[in-house]
Amino acid sequence: MDQQAVYATDEYGRPFIIVREQQKKTRTHGVEAIKSHILAARTVANIVKTSLGPRGLDKILISPDGDITVTNDGATILGKMEVEHQIAKLLVQLSKSQDDEIGDGTTGVVVLAGALLEQSEALLDRGIHPTRIADGFERACVLAVKHLDSISDTVEFSKTNTLNLFKTAKTALGSKMYNQSYVQKNVTNVWKDSVSKEHDRFAQIAIDAVLSVADLQRKDVLFDLIKVDGKVGGSLADTALIKGVLVDKDMSHPGMPSTVRDARIAILTCPFEPPRPKTKHKLDITSVEEFKKLREYEKEKFTDMIKRVKDTGANLVICQWGFDDEANHLLMQNDLPAVRWVGGPEIELIAIATNGRIVPRFEDLSPEKLGKAGVVREVTFGTTKDKMLVIEECANTRAVTVFVRGSNKMIIDEAKRALHDAICVVRNLVVDNRVVYGGGAADISCSTAVAKAADEIPSIEQYAMRAFASALDSVPLALAENSGLSPIETLAEVRSRQVAEGNPLLGIDCMGTGDNDMKRQFVYDPLISKRQQYLLATQLARAVLKIDDVIVAGQDSE
Repeated sequence: MDQQAVYATDEYGRPFIIVREQQKKTRTHGVEAIKSHILAARTVANIVKTSLGPRGLDKILISPDGDITVTNDGATILGKMEVEHQIAKLLVQLSKSQDDEIGDGTTGVVVLAGALLEQSEALLDRGIHPTRIADGFERACVLAVKHLDSISDTVEFSKTNTLNLFKTAKTALGSKMYNQSYVQKNVTNVWKDSVSKEHDRFAQIAIDAVLSVADLQRKDVLFDLIKVDGKVGGSLADTALIKGVLVDKDMSHPGMPSTVRDARIAILTCPFEPPRPKTKHKLDITSVEEFKKLREYEKEKFTDMIKRVKDTGANLVICQWGFDDEANHLLMQNDLPAVRWVGGPEIELIAIATNGRIVPRFEDLSPEKLGKAGVVREVTFGTTKDKMLVIEECANTRAVTVFVRGSNKMIIDEAKRALHDAICVVRNLVVDNRVVYGGGAADISCSTAVAKAADEIPSIEQYAMRAFASALDSVPLALAENSGLSPIETLAEVRSRQVAEGNPLLGIDCMGTGDNDMKRQFVYDPLISKRQQYLLATQLARAVLKIDDVIVAGQDSE
Protein backbone atom coordinates (compact mmCIF):
# COMPACT_ATOMS: atom_id res chain seq x y z
CA MET A 1 0.00 0.00 0.00
CA ASP A 2 1.39 3.41 -0.91
CA GLN A 3 1.82 5.80 1.96
CA GLN A 4 3.27 9.22 2.55
CA ALA A 5 4.11 11.17 5.71
CA VAL A 6 3.34 14.86 5.88
CA TYR A 7 5.02 17.14 8.40
CA ALA A 8 2.53 19.93 9.11
CA THR A 9 1.84 22.64 11.70
CA ASP A 10 -1.37 23.73 13.37
CA GLU A 11 -2.63 27.30 13.84
CA TYR A 12 -0.21 27.80 16.75
CA GLY A 13 2.84 26.69 14.81
CA ARG A 14 3.09 23.36 16.66
CA PRO A 15 4.35 20.53 14.41
CA PHE A 16 2.54 17.24 13.96
CA ILE A 17 2.75 14.30 11.58
CA ILE A 18 0.08 12.98 9.25
CA VAL A 19 0.51 9.51 7.76
CA ARG A 20 -1.69 9.41 4.69
CA GLU A 21 -2.72 6.24 2.93
CA GLN A 22 -3.66 6.51 -0.69
CA GLN A 23 -5.83 3.42 -0.32
CA LYS A 24 -8.49 4.02 2.35
CA LYS A 25 -8.84 1.32 5.00
CA THR A 26 -10.27 1.23 8.49
CA ARG A 27 -7.28 -0.67 9.81
CA THR A 28 -3.92 -1.75 8.53
CA HIS A 29 -2.68 -5.22 9.37
CA GLY A 30 0.63 -7.03 9.62
CA VAL A 31 3.58 -5.73 7.63
CA GLU A 32 1.63 -2.77 6.27
CA ALA A 33 0.93 -1.56 9.82
CA ILE A 34 4.61 -1.90 10.72
CA LYS A 35 5.61 0.09 7.63
CA SER A 36 3.16 2.80 8.59
CA HIS A 37 4.78 3.03 12.03
CA ILE A 38 8.27 3.06 10.52
CA LEU A 39 7.25 5.95 8.26
CA ALA A 40 6.13 8.04 11.25
CA ALA A 41 9.32 7.25 13.18
CA ARG A 42 11.53 8.16 10.20
CA THR A 43 9.72 11.48 9.83
CA VAL A 44 10.41 12.39 13.45
CA ALA A 45 14.05 11.26 13.21
CA ASN A 46 14.56 13.34 10.06
CA ILE A 47 13.31 16.44 11.89
CA VAL A 48 16.09 16.26 14.51
CA LYS A 49 18.81 14.73 12.30
CA THR A 50 19.90 18.15 11.01
CA SER A 51 20.54 19.28 14.61
CA LEU A 52 23.16 16.60 15.33
CA GLY A 53 26.74 17.54 16.09
CA PRO A 54 28.71 20.77 16.55
CA ARG A 55 27.60 22.12 13.16
CA GLY A 56 23.97 21.07 13.55
CA LEU A 57 21.26 23.63 12.85
CA ASP A 58 18.76 25.08 15.30
CA LYS A 59 14.97 24.85 15.27
CA ILE A 60 12.50 27.60 16.16
CA LEU A 61 9.66 26.21 18.30
CA ILE A 62 6.58 28.34 18.82
CA SER A 63 4.31 27.57 21.79
CA PRO A 64 0.52 28.08 21.77
CA ASP A 65 1.13 31.30 23.74
CA GLY A 66 3.52 32.60 21.09
CA ASP A 67 6.68 32.01 23.14
CA ILE A 68 9.69 31.27 20.95
CA THR A 69 12.34 28.67 21.74
CA VAL A 70 15.46 28.41 19.58
CA THR A 71 17.42 25.23 20.26
CA ASN A 72 19.14 22.22 18.74
CA ASP A 73 18.66 20.04 21.81
CA GLY A 74 16.87 16.87 20.70
CA ALA A 75 14.92 16.35 23.94
CA THR A 76 13.69 19.97 23.92
CA ILE A 77 12.65 19.87 20.25
CA LEU A 78 10.70 16.63 20.63
CA GLY A 79 9.30 17.60 24.04
CA LYS A 80 7.72 20.75 22.60
CA MET A 81 6.32 19.03 19.50
CA GLU A 82 2.65 18.13 19.45
CA VAL A 83 2.78 14.71 17.77
CA GLU A 84 -0.40 12.73 17.23
CA HIS A 85 0.97 9.46 15.86
CA GLN A 86 1.45 6.73 18.46
CA ILE A 87 4.93 5.71 17.27
CA ALA A 88 6.06 9.33 17.05
CA LYS A 89 5.11 9.65 20.73
CA LEU A 90 7.34 6.66 21.49
CA LEU A 91 10.29 8.51 19.96
CA VAL A 92 9.52 11.56 22.09
CA GLN A 93 9.54 9.33 25.17
CA LEU A 94 12.78 7.73 23.95
CA SER A 95 14.60 11.08 23.92
CA LYS A 96 13.14 11.94 27.32
CA SER A 97 14.35 8.62 28.71
CA GLN A 98 17.89 9.32 27.45
CA ASP A 99 17.71 12.83 28.91
CA ASP A 100 16.48 11.62 32.32
CA GLU A 101 18.98 8.78 32.59
CA ILE A 102 22.10 10.24 30.97
CA GLY A 103 21.40 13.91 30.23
CA ASP A 104 23.20 13.96 26.87
CA GLY A 105 22.92 12.20 23.50
CA THR A 106 19.19 12.86 23.10
CA THR A 107 19.47 13.70 19.39
CA GLY A 108 21.78 10.77 18.60
CA VAL A 109 19.49 8.16 20.15
CA VAL A 110 16.51 9.31 18.04
CA VAL A 111 18.60 9.40 14.85
CA LEU A 112 19.83 5.87 15.55
CA ALA A 113 16.34 4.55 16.32
CA GLY A 114 15.01 6.11 13.10
CA ALA A 115 17.87 4.54 11.11
CA LEU A 116 17.23 1.09 12.62
CA LEU A 117 13.57 1.25 11.61
CA GLU A 118 14.47 2.54 8.15
CA GLN A 119 16.82 -0.42 7.64
CA SER A 120 14.19 -2.85 8.91
CA GLU A 121 11.74 -1.66 6.24
CA ALA A 122 14.05 -2.97 3.48
CA LEU A 123 14.27 -6.32 5.29
CA LEU A 124 10.48 -6.53 5.54
CA ASP A 125 10.27 -5.97 1.77
CA ARG A 126 12.57 -8.98 1.34
CA GLY A 127 10.10 -11.12 3.27
CA ILE A 128 12.01 -11.49 6.53
CA HIS A 129 9.73 -11.86 9.54
CA PRO A 130 9.67 -8.90 11.99
CA THR A 131 10.54 -11.18 14.93
CA ARG A 132 13.69 -12.43 13.20
CA ILE A 133 14.68 -8.84 12.42
CA ALA A 134 14.14 -7.85 16.08
CA ASP A 135 16.22 -10.83 17.28
CA GLY A 136 19.01 -9.91 14.87
CA PHE A 137 19.02 -6.32 16.12
CA GLU A 138 19.24 -7.57 19.71
CA ARG A 139 22.14 -9.84 18.85
CA ALA A 140 23.95 -7.05 17.01
CA CYS A 141 23.38 -4.63 19.92
CA VAL A 142 25.04 -7.04 22.36
CA LEU A 143 28.05 -7.25 20.03
CA ALA A 144 28.18 -3.45 19.57
CA VAL A 145 28.06 -2.80 23.34
CA LYS A 146 30.77 -5.39 23.92
CA HIS A 147 32.92 -3.75 21.23
CA LEU A 148 32.36 -0.33 22.84
CA ASP A 149 33.86 -1.69 26.06
CA SER A 150 36.91 -2.96 24.17
CA ILE A 151 37.65 0.38 22.46
CA SER A 152 36.98 2.56 25.52
CA ASP A 153 39.69 4.42 27.39
CA THR A 154 39.81 5.14 31.12
CA VAL A 155 40.35 8.81 31.93
CA GLU A 156 41.95 9.66 35.23
CA PHE A 157 40.93 12.74 37.17
CA SER A 158 40.83 14.15 40.68
CA LYS A 159 39.64 17.34 42.35
CA THR A 160 43.02 18.89 41.55
CA ASN A 161 43.56 17.35 38.09
CA THR A 162 40.45 18.02 36.00
CA LEU A 163 41.95 18.25 32.50
CA ASN A 164 40.11 15.17 31.16
CA LEU A 165 36.81 16.32 32.67
CA PHE A 166 37.41 19.71 31.03
CA LYS A 167 37.88 18.15 27.57
CA THR A 168 34.71 16.06 27.90
CA ALA A 169 32.64 19.00 29.14
CA LYS A 170 33.81 21.08 26.16
CA THR A 171 32.69 18.29 23.78
CA ALA A 172 29.19 18.39 25.32
CA LEU A 173 29.08 22.19 25.09
CA GLY A 174 30.30 22.12 21.49
CA SER A 175 27.01 20.99 19.98
CA LYS A 176 25.03 23.64 21.89
CA MET A 177 27.14 26.80 21.98
CA TYR A 178 29.67 26.39 19.17
CA ASN A 179 27.23 26.16 16.29
CA GLN A 180 25.55 29.44 17.22
CA SER A 181 28.73 31.41 16.73
CA TYR A 182 30.91 29.45 14.30
CA VAL A 183 30.61 31.89 11.42
CA GLN A 184 31.42 34.93 13.56
CA LYS A 185 34.20 32.99 15.30
CA ASN A 186 36.27 32.97 12.14
CA VAL A 187 35.81 36.67 11.38
CA THR A 188 38.44 38.02 13.75
CA ASN A 189 40.89 36.65 16.27
CA VAL A 190 39.31 38.85 18.93
CA TRP A 191 35.95 37.13 18.48
CA LYS A 192 37.65 33.74 18.38
CA ASP A 193 39.34 34.40 21.73
CA SER A 194 36.12 35.58 23.37
CA VAL A 195 34.11 32.55 22.23
CA SER A 196 36.89 30.21 23.33
CA LYS A 197 37.02 31.85 26.76
CA GLU A 198 33.24 31.56 27.07
CA HIS A 199 33.45 27.86 26.21
CA ASP A 200 36.22 27.34 28.74
CA ARG A 201 34.29 29.26 31.39
CA PHE A 202 31.13 27.16 31.02
CA ALA A 203 33.12 23.92 31.00
CA GLN A 204 34.97 24.93 34.17
CA ILE A 205 31.72 25.99 35.87
CA ALA A 206 30.17 22.57 35.08
CA ILE A 207 33.23 20.78 36.53
CA ASP A 208 33.36 22.94 39.67
CA ALA A 209 29.62 22.49 40.26
CA VAL A 210 29.77 18.68 39.99
CA LEU A 211 32.95 18.27 42.03
CA SER A 212 31.47 20.50 44.76
CA VAL A 213 28.62 18.04 45.33
CA ALA A 214 30.33 14.77 44.27
CA ASP A 215 31.42 11.96 46.55
CA LEU A 216 34.35 10.53 44.57
CA GLN A 217 34.75 7.56 46.92
CA ARG A 218 31.19 6.35 46.41
CA LYS A 219 31.09 7.64 42.80
CA ASP A 220 27.91 9.51 43.59
CA VAL A 221 26.73 13.03 42.64
CA LEU A 222 23.94 14.75 44.60
CA PHE A 223 22.21 16.59 41.78
CA ASP A 224 19.72 18.15 44.21
CA LEU A 225 22.48 20.42 45.51
CA ILE A 226 23.10 22.00 42.08
CA LYS A 227 20.71 24.77 41.10
CA VAL A 228 20.85 26.54 37.72
CA ASP A 229 19.20 29.96 37.65
CA GLY A 230 19.25 32.79 35.12
CA LYS A 231 18.45 36.46 34.76
CA VAL A 232 18.16 38.58 31.62
CA GLY A 233 20.90 41.21 31.40
CA GLY A 234 24.64 41.21 30.95
CA SER A 235 26.41 38.72 28.72
CA LEU A 236 27.21 35.01 28.87
CA ALA A 237 30.67 35.99 30.12
CA ASP A 238 29.01 37.25 33.35
CA THR A 239 27.79 33.72 34.19
CA ALA A 240 29.16 32.71 37.58
CA LEU A 241 29.22 29.81 40.03
CA ILE A 242 28.03 30.79 43.50
CA LYS A 243 29.09 28.66 46.46
CA GLY A 244 25.71 28.73 48.12
CA VAL A 245 22.06 29.32 47.22
CA LEU A 246 20.67 32.12 45.04
CA VAL A 247 17.00 33.07 45.52
CA ASP A 248 15.13 35.43 43.21
CA LYS A 249 13.65 37.36 46.16
CA ASP A 250 14.57 40.32 48.32
CA MET A 251 13.84 41.42 51.89
CA SER A 252 10.12 41.88 52.49
CA HIS A 253 10.56 45.52 53.70
CA PRO A 254 12.94 48.11 52.23
CA GLY A 255 13.83 49.21 55.77
CA MET A 256 15.28 45.81 56.66
CA PRO A 257 19.07 45.34 56.50
CA SER A 258 20.32 44.09 53.13
CA THR A 259 23.08 41.97 54.70
CA VAL A 260 22.82 39.53 57.62
CA ARG A 261 26.10 38.07 58.91
CA ASP A 262 26.34 34.87 60.95
CA ALA A 263 22.78 34.14 59.87
CA ARG A 264 20.60 31.80 61.91
CA ILE A 265 17.64 31.14 59.66
CA ALA A 266 14.12 30.12 60.63
CA ILE A 267 12.70 28.25 57.61
CA LEU A 268 8.89 28.39 57.83
CA THR A 269 6.07 26.88 55.82
CA CYS A 270 3.46 28.53 58.06
CA PRO A 271 2.20 32.07 57.28
CA PHE A 272 2.56 35.10 59.55
CA GLU A 273 -1.16 35.48 60.11
CA PRO A 274 -3.66 34.70 62.88
CA PRO A 275 -4.91 31.09 62.98
CA ARG A 276 -8.28 30.43 61.42
CA PRO A 277 -10.47 27.34 61.01
CA LYS A 278 -9.53 25.12 58.08
CA THR A 279 -13.20 24.77 57.06
CA LYS A 280 -15.26 27.62 55.66
CA HIS A 281 -15.95 30.24 58.28
CA LYS A 282 -17.74 33.56 58.60
CA LEU A 283 -17.12 36.36 61.08
CA ASP A 284 -19.69 39.11 61.63
CA ILE A 285 -18.52 42.38 63.24
CA THR A 286 -21.39 44.58 64.37
CA SER A 287 -19.65 47.23 66.50
CA VAL A 288 -16.46 49.25 66.82
CA GLU A 289 -15.56 47.42 70.05
CA GLU A 290 -15.65 44.05 68.32
CA PHE A 291 -13.42 45.39 65.53
CA LYS A 292 -10.94 46.72 68.10
CA LYS A 293 -10.94 43.34 69.88
CA LEU A 294 -10.23 41.57 66.60
CA ARG A 295 -7.40 44.00 65.83
CA GLU A 296 -5.87 43.50 69.28
CA TYR A 297 -6.20 39.75 68.91
CA GLU A 298 -4.37 39.82 65.56
CA LYS A 299 -1.64 42.09 66.92
CA GLU A 300 -1.22 39.84 69.94
CA LYS A 301 -0.87 36.80 67.68
CA PHE A 302 1.66 38.57 65.45
CA THR A 303 3.69 39.60 68.51
CA ASP A 304 3.58 36.04 69.87
CA MET A 305 4.79 34.61 66.54
CA ILE A 306 7.69 37.06 66.34
CA LYS A 307 8.59 36.38 69.99
CA ARG A 308 8.71 32.61 69.32
CA VAL A 309 11.06 33.20 66.38
CA LYS A 310 13.28 35.60 68.35
CA ASP A 311 13.44 33.27 71.36
CA THR A 312 15.13 30.59 69.24
CA GLY A 313 17.95 33.00 68.40
CA ALA A 314 16.96 33.39 64.75
CA ASN A 315 18.01 36.62 63.03
CA LEU A 316 16.43 35.89 59.62
CA VAL A 317 13.08 34.40 58.57
CA ILE A 318 12.49 32.68 55.24
CA CYS A 319 8.80 31.97 54.73
CA GLN A 320 7.05 29.98 52.02
CA TRP A 321 3.93 32.16 52.34
CA GLY A 322 3.31 35.88 52.36
CA PHE A 323 2.35 38.14 55.23
CA ASP A 324 0.40 41.38 55.32
CA ASP A 325 1.69 44.90 55.91
CA GLU A 326 1.06 44.82 59.66
CA ALA A 327 3.12 41.66 60.17
CA ASN A 328 5.81 43.07 57.88
CA HIS A 329 5.93 46.31 59.91
CA LEU A 330 6.18 44.41 63.21
CA LEU A 331 9.00 42.24 61.83
CA MET A 332 10.95 45.35 60.87
CA GLN A 333 10.30 47.00 64.26
CA ASN A 334 11.61 43.91 66.03
CA ASP A 335 14.80 43.88 63.91
CA LEU A 336 13.88 40.55 62.31
CA PRO A 337 14.63 40.58 58.55
CA ALA A 338 12.31 38.36 56.52
CA VAL A 339 11.93 36.95 53.01
CA ARG A 340 8.49 35.89 51.81
CA TRP A 341 6.99 33.85 48.97
CA VAL A 342 9.98 31.52 48.64
CA GLY A 343 8.95 28.53 46.48
CA GLY A 344 8.84 24.93 47.69
CA PRO A 345 11.90 23.59 45.75
CA GLU A 346 13.95 26.63 46.77
CA ILE A 347 13.01 26.36 50.42
CA GLU A 348 14.03 22.68 50.38
CA LEU A 349 17.39 23.57 48.83
CA ILE A 350 17.94 26.29 51.47
CA ALA A 351 17.15 23.76 54.22
CA ILE A 352 19.64 21.25 52.76
CA ALA A 353 22.34 23.89 52.22
CA THR A 354 22.06 25.44 55.70
CA ASN A 355 21.44 22.14 57.55
CA GLY A 356 18.17 23.60 58.81
CA ARG A 357 14.75 22.03 59.30
CA ILE A 358 11.57 23.18 57.59
CA VAL A 359 9.13 24.14 60.35
CA PRO A 360 5.38 23.86 59.65
CA ARG A 361 4.17 25.47 62.94
CA PHE A 362 5.52 28.25 65.16
CA GLU A 363 5.07 25.98 68.19
CA ASP A 364 7.65 23.57 66.70
CA LEU A 365 10.42 26.15 66.42
CA SER A 366 13.59 25.39 68.38
CA PRO A 367 17.25 26.56 68.18
CA GLU A 368 18.49 23.22 66.77
CA LYS A 369 16.09 23.53 63.79
CA LEU A 370 17.63 26.79 62.56
CA GLY A 371 19.71 26.85 59.38
CA LYS A 372 23.14 28.45 59.53
CA ALA A 373 25.02 30.53 56.95
CA GLY A 374 28.02 32.86 57.10
CA VAL A 375 26.35 35.70 55.23
CA VAL A 376 22.98 36.36 53.59
CA ARG A 377 22.96 39.43 51.37
CA GLU A 378 20.99 41.18 48.69
CA VAL A 379 22.77 41.71 45.38
CA THR A 380 21.69 44.32 42.86
CA PHE A 381 22.57 44.44 39.18
CA GLY A 382 21.61 46.33 36.07
CA THR A 383 20.22 49.82 35.72
CA THR A 384 16.87 48.59 37.02
CA LYS A 385 18.58 47.55 40.28
CA ASP A 386 17.06 44.06 40.24
CA LYS A 387 17.56 42.38 43.60
CA MET A 388 18.30 38.76 44.45
CA LEU A 389 19.23 37.09 47.71
CA VAL A 390 22.52 35.17 48.04
CA ILE A 391 23.06 32.71 50.91
CA GLU A 392 26.80 32.02 51.18
CA GLU A 393 29.16 30.14 53.50
CA CYS A 394 26.38 27.66 54.25
CA ALA A 395 26.69 24.96 56.91
CA ASN A 396 26.54 22.39 54.10
CA THR A 397 29.26 23.87 51.89
CA ARG A 398 28.52 21.50 48.99
CA ALA A 399 25.43 23.38 47.75
CA VAL A 400 26.12 25.51 44.65
CA THR A 401 24.16 27.69 42.24
CA VAL A 402 25.06 28.49 38.63
CA PHE A 403 23.85 32.02 37.81
CA VAL A 404 23.49 32.44 34.03
CA ARG A 405 23.38 35.87 32.43
CA GLY A 406 22.45 36.69 28.84
CA SER A 407 21.03 39.40 26.62
CA ASN A 408 17.61 37.73 26.30
CA LYS A 409 15.58 34.83 27.63
CA MET A 410 16.22 32.69 24.54
CA ILE A 411 20.00 32.79 25.01
CA ILE A 412 19.71 32.13 28.75
CA ASP A 413 17.46 29.10 28.17
CA GLU A 414 19.86 27.61 25.60
CA ALA A 415 22.83 28.32 27.91
CA LYS A 416 20.99 26.46 30.70
CA ARG A 417 20.42 23.48 28.40
CA ALA A 418 24.10 23.52 27.40
CA LEU A 419 25.15 23.65 31.06
CA HIS A 420 22.75 20.82 31.90
CA ASP A 421 24.37 18.62 29.25
CA ALA A 422 27.89 19.51 30.42
CA ILE A 423 27.03 18.91 34.09
CA CYS A 424 25.44 15.55 33.21
CA VAL A 425 28.50 14.50 31.17
CA VAL A 426 30.86 15.34 34.06
CA ARG A 427 28.48 13.47 36.42
CA ASN A 428 28.61 10.45 34.13
CA LEU A 429 32.41 10.43 34.23
CA VAL A 430 32.35 10.55 38.03
CA VAL A 431 30.06 7.49 38.00
CA ASP A 432 32.06 5.66 35.28
CA ASN A 433 35.29 7.24 34.07
CA ARG A 434 35.50 5.35 30.77
CA VAL A 435 35.12 7.24 27.47
CA VAL A 436 34.83 6.46 23.79
CA TYR A 437 35.64 8.97 21.08
CA GLY A 438 33.06 11.12 19.32
CA GLY A 439 32.79 12.39 15.78
CA GLY A 440 31.22 9.04 14.85
CA ALA A 441 34.51 7.21 15.54
CA ALA A 442 32.96 4.73 17.98
CA ASP A 443 29.93 4.21 15.71
CA ILE A 444 32.08 3.44 12.64
CA SER A 445 34.23 1.01 14.65
CA CYS A 446 31.16 -0.78 16.06
CA SER A 447 29.55 -0.89 12.61
CA THR A 448 32.65 -2.57 11.15
CA ALA A 449 32.78 -5.08 14.03
CA VAL A 450 29.08 -5.99 13.75
CA ALA A 451 29.26 -6.36 9.94
CA LYS A 452 32.30 -8.64 10.31
CA ALA A 453 30.49 -10.77 12.94
CA ALA A 454 27.42 -11.02 10.69
CA ASP A 455 29.47 -12.83 8.03
CA GLU A 456 30.01 -15.68 10.49
CA ILE A 457 26.32 -16.11 11.38
CA PRO A 458 24.70 -18.95 9.39
CA SER A 459 21.08 -18.00 10.21
CA ILE A 460 18.83 -15.44 8.55
CA GLU A 461 19.60 -13.01 11.40
CA GLN A 462 22.82 -12.07 9.61
CA TYR A 463 20.73 -9.76 7.39
CA ALA A 464 19.36 -7.94 10.43
CA MET A 465 22.87 -7.65 11.87
CA ARG A 466 24.17 -6.08 8.64
CA ALA A 467 21.17 -3.71 8.75
CA PHE A 468 22.14 -2.79 12.32
CA ALA A 469 25.70 -2.04 11.12
CA SER A 470 24.32 0.17 8.35
CA ALA A 471 22.10 1.98 10.88
CA LEU A 472 25.14 2.77 13.06
CA ASP A 473 26.58 4.63 10.06
CA SER A 474 23.65 7.07 10.22
CA VAL A 475 25.34 9.08 13.00
CA PRO A 476 28.66 9.76 11.16
CA LEU A 477 26.71 10.33 7.94
CA ALA A 478 24.54 12.96 9.65
CA LEU A 479 27.62 14.59 11.23
CA ALA A 480 29.32 14.82 7.83
CA GLU A 481 26.21 16.15 6.11
CA ASN A 482 25.60 18.80 8.80
CA SER A 483 29.24 19.89 8.46
CA GLY A 484 28.87 20.52 4.72
CA LEU A 485 30.98 17.49 3.74
CA SER A 486 30.13 14.80 1.21
CA PRO A 487 28.58 12.19 3.56
CA ILE A 488 29.24 8.94 1.67
CA GLU A 489 32.76 9.87 0.52
CA THR A 490 33.78 11.09 3.97
CA LEU A 491 32.41 7.99 5.71
CA ALA A 492 34.06 5.63 3.20
CA GLU A 493 37.42 7.37 3.61
CA VAL A 494 37.32 7.29 7.45
CA ARG A 495 36.14 3.66 7.52
CA SER A 496 38.90 2.51 5.13
CA ARG A 497 41.50 4.31 7.27
CA GLN A 498 40.09 2.74 10.46
CA VAL A 499 40.33 -0.76 8.94
CA ALA A 500 43.73 -0.23 7.30
CA GLU A 501 45.34 1.40 10.37
CA GLY A 502 43.39 -0.57 12.99
CA ASN A 503 42.66 2.78 14.66
CA PRO A 504 39.17 3.17 16.22
CA LEU A 505 39.93 6.82 17.12
CA LEU A 506 39.35 8.13 13.59
CA GLY A 507 36.08 10.01 13.09
CA ILE A 508 34.42 12.77 11.08
CA ASP A 509 36.40 16.03 11.12
CA CYS A 510 33.38 18.30 11.62
CA MET A 511 35.40 21.46 12.32
CA GLY A 512 37.68 21.19 9.26
CA THR A 513 40.95 20.99 11.21
CA GLY A 514 42.44 18.41 8.85
CA ASP A 515 42.86 15.85 11.64
CA ASN A 516 40.49 12.88 11.93
CA ASP A 517 41.99 11.61 15.20
CA MET A 518 39.27 12.34 17.78
CA LYS A 519 41.64 11.76 20.69
CA ARG A 520 43.94 14.53 19.47
CA GLN A 521 40.88 16.74 18.90
CA PHE A 522 39.71 15.97 22.47
CA VAL A 523 36.24 14.84 21.31
CA TYR A 524 35.22 12.60 24.20
CA ASP A 525 31.92 10.80 24.88
CA PRO A 526 31.22 9.01 28.18
CA LEU A 527 30.94 5.27 27.58
CA ILE A 528 27.69 4.95 29.54
CA SER A 529 26.07 7.61 27.31
CA LYS A 530 26.93 5.82 24.04
CA ARG A 531 26.01 2.41 25.47
CA GLN A 532 22.64 3.74 26.63
CA GLN A 533 21.96 5.14 23.14
CA TYR A 534 22.50 1.72 21.55
CA LEU A 535 20.38 -0.11 24.13
CA LEU A 536 17.45 2.33 24.09
CA ALA A 537 17.35 2.64 20.28
CA THR A 538 17.39 -1.17 19.90
CA GLN A 539 14.64 -1.61 22.49
CA LEU A 540 12.42 0.89 20.66
CA ALA A 541 13.08 -0.73 17.28
CA ARG A 542 12.15 -4.14 18.73
CA ALA A 543 8.96 -2.72 20.25
CA VAL A 544 7.86 -1.10 16.97
CA LEU A 545 8.61 -4.22 14.90
CA LYS A 546 6.36 -6.27 17.18
CA ILE A 547 3.32 -4.00 16.69
CA ASP A 548 1.36 -5.31 13.72
CA ASP A 549 -2.01 -3.73 14.36
CA VAL A 550 -3.55 -0.57 15.78
CA ILE A 551 -7.07 -0.90 17.13
CA VAL A 552 -8.86 2.33 18.02
CA ALA A 553 -11.68 1.91 20.55
CA GLY A 554 -15.11 2.69 19.12
CA GLN A 555 -14.17 2.17 15.46
CA ASP A 556 -15.45 -0.67 13.34
CA SER A 557 -12.87 -3.24 12.31
CA GLU A 558 -12.81 -5.07 9.04
